[in-house]
Amino acid sequence: MSKLSRKLFWRIACMICLVFAVSFLVTTFFLPKYILYQQKMNLAQLTNHMSNETVESLIQTKRELEQQYNVTIVSTDFVTNPNDLNDAIRTKLNSEGITLAKFWLTEDSIQDLKYGNPVYKLYSQTKLNTSFLVTILRMDDTLFVIGDTIAHSDQSIRAVNKFNLYIAISALFFTLGLAWVIARQIIRPLKELAKNAEDISNLQFRTTNIKTGDEIELLAASINQMSDKLKEAHLALEEKNQNLRNFISDISHELKTPIALIKAYSLGIRDELDDGTFLHVIDRKTDEMSQLVDKLLHLAKLQNEPYSMVDFDFQALLESVLDNFQVAIQKEQKIVEVDGSQLLHPMVRGDQQKIGIVLDNFISNALKYSSEPKIGISLVNEGDRLVFTIRNGIRAWDEQDVNQIWQPFFVLDRSRNKQLSGSGLGLSIVQAILEKHEAPYGIHAKDKEIEFYFSLPIRSD
Repeated sequence: MSKLSRKLFWRIACMICLVFAVSFLVTTFFLPKYILYQQKMNLAQLTNHMSNETVESLIQTKRELEQQYNVTIVSTDFVTNPNDLNDAIRTKLNSEGITLAKFWLTEDSIQDLKYGNPVYKLYSQTKLNTSFLVTILRMDDTLFVIGDTIAHSDQSIRAVNKFNLYIAISALFFTLGLAWVIARQIIRPLKELAKNAEDISNLQFRTTNIKTGDEIELLAASINQMSDKLKEAHLALEEKNQNLRNFISDISHELKTPIALIKAYSLGIRDELDDGTFLHVIDRKTDEMSQLVDKLLHLAKLQNEPYSMVDFDFQALLESVLDNFQVAIQKEQKIVEVDGSQLLHPMVRGDQQKIGIVLDNFISNALKYSSEPKIGISLVNEGDRLVFTIRNGIRAWDEQDVNQIWQPFFVLDRSRNKQLSGSGLGLSIVQAILEKHEAPYGIHAKDKEIEFYFSLPIRSD
């Protein structure tokens, strides 16, 4: 038997024993007194009724009253001689089929009757195993004896208590089986929940299908929800850890090449192999590492520093950024087309300087990676937001590129030709700024065209 079964059995058994003990005490000590009290109340009610009637009417309605109150009523002439009075009452009772071994009215009782006071007596008939409860009432010169036979309840009570004991013992055996069945119904889903919780602790996230219609089902639903949340958090943590590992690997790769070159050229200078260009190469590689570290620090700063949110003209900011790229656009022989025909509200809310960085990176990437001479930019209002979109052709891409393009040091050109790919931090900076603005952003890639977009809230007038 399981612990829960034993616990249920002992609790139900204690309850049954308590009920039996209370029943035994009530039946043994209170039931006889209650029966006597009920019969006394019955006689008192009848006595009160008779005291308001005449002797003649009582004699006529005697049988009706006996049937109504389930008592025996006899009447006789009132005399003060105890022997004559007692003999007369016993004779009357005998005529009604009631034979009393002990019945006697004392002189004190006769004196009470003489003064009009009713007399109450309880005569025990040991041989008959009964008692006779009587109320004696004098009305004028007539004496009424109202009696009710009370059976001694000792044997009946012992039989009832013995029967209750058998019931209690049977109930205990029934409780044993009932506790096993109930505990089994409870333990089965609990064991499944325990196994599920153990699997979750071992990072095996799964759910259970428990339908009990009670609190256990609610608990199972909560654990399933917790499992799903932990699975999502675990996957997100794994992704972040993988990104961190990739970040460390990428930055190591970015720094390894210039450091190796600096070391090689330094050894060449030490060995007097310098042809006059070694220091220039060392200086250029040092600048590249310095720029990379500056960008990393800039990325960390963008993720943590507070932003200054103001209302500004987005279209004017875009034109200002494009002006900075006019030389590069002409050099790359690109055509940048800006479609703002559907833009009705150019005023947006955000950090103008940070949004300028976002536009700078998007345009720079488009000029760097576009496989077609045409680059398209569109500005539209959708609801209460301004949506910016930039499109350009790409040479080659796959689905992994789209999923990883926001990661630091990820570049579309796997050859890592610096003239084509750059440092790979531009879109990470864009992502940090847009997430700080809580701005929706994303990327669509279709056929040989890639499209970036983001939106900002329009200024509320």
